[in-house]
Amino acid sequence: MIPFVSFKTIEEELNKELHAAFERVYDASWYISGEEGKKFEQAFAAFCGTGYCVGCGNGLDALTLSLRALGIGKGDEVLVPSNTYIATALAVTYVGAKPVFVEPDIQTYNIDVNRIEEKLTPRTKAIIPVHLYGQPAEMEEILAIAKKAGLMVIEDCAQAHGAVYHGQSVGSFGEAAGFSFYPGKNLGALGDAGAVVTNDEEVAMKVRALGNYGSDYKYHHIYQGYNSRLDEIQAAFLRVKLVHLERMNEERRRIAERYRSEISNEQMILPYVINDVKPVWHIFAIRCERRDELADYLSSFGIMTNKHYPIPMHLQKAYEDLKIPEGELPIAEEISKTELSLPMYYGLSDDDISFIIEKINSFQ
Repeated sequence: MIPFVSFKTIEEELNKELHAAFERVYDASWYISGEEGKKFEQAFAAFCGTGYCVGCGNGLDALTLSLRALGIGKGDEVLVPSNTYIATALAVTYVGAKPVFVEPDIQTYNIDVNRIEEKLTPRTKAIIPVHLYGQPAEMEEILAIAKKAGLMVIEDCAQAHGAVYHGQSVGSFGEAAGFSFYPGKNLGALGDAGAVVTNDEEVAMKVRALGNYGSDYKYHHIYQGYNSRLDEIQAAFLRVKLVHLERMNEERRRIAERYRSEISNEQMILPYVINDVKPVWHIFAIRCERRDELADYLSSFGIMTNKHYPIPMHLQKAYEDLKIPEGELPIAEEISKTELSLPMYYGLSDDDISFIIEKINSFQ
């Protein structure tokens, strides 16, 4: 069987380093807000090309804390792509604002920059572009629209650790950016973890306070905050993995290039990559009108796949209060019905890649 994702190769290669990281934290007997967290934050800020990084509990918290720190709240509207994981919209909801869905570009699956301005109202305060599947969004155009309209930009980088747009790392463009270190991400912890990166010292300080019960120092609370901090053990594991991230991203790029150059079945719509970007291929998403048949066919040969995301956000019960009927966001709906994610992970062998390609090309 070829799994959809596997950590086996990473775990084998980094076994000694990860065990040493655990022992380092265990021996220090300091588990929250210690040296491991500080050192990871410094390293990850440098990796992203930002001045500051603040660790937190997970990717959803990273976006929520960013929005809170930037003053987004009740009565505000925030533009989000209609095609993304629900966490992007949930963060907006959690701060009391309203998510407003903007359709994606059918080629890139990222927010369509040509549809943003039609969604603007006097209540619009920010845009959250998602670098979906590890493909950078069109930040130049997004920033231009935001500047013209006086909007803030919060990047959702949950799937894009190390992706580059026009020579600049994602996460360094907007007022703030949220990262997830969920185990399956390109940079994954061994549990839940997240971080906010920013070039604004005030935003960083506020995010840190908000994630620490609203406290700027012990027993002094200036905000109604949260309990969302990066554990020392996860920070230590992430420090180990960060050193190897670019090498592992390059392997994902090599696998993606094989898929893109060798899949020849005309029923498959392959990922489109915009000019002057370096995706990190967290997910390799193809589209096929007979998606479910294709998934069953590949499964019969032991090839596991996934569907991102089979029910778009506006049709989820969680957002029925927005009263967006089926058919109103047809591009998101089209993608949800046709997208299929192929195995993509560090350690996927050339023989397995060849087998996957062979079976896709033989699908009739």
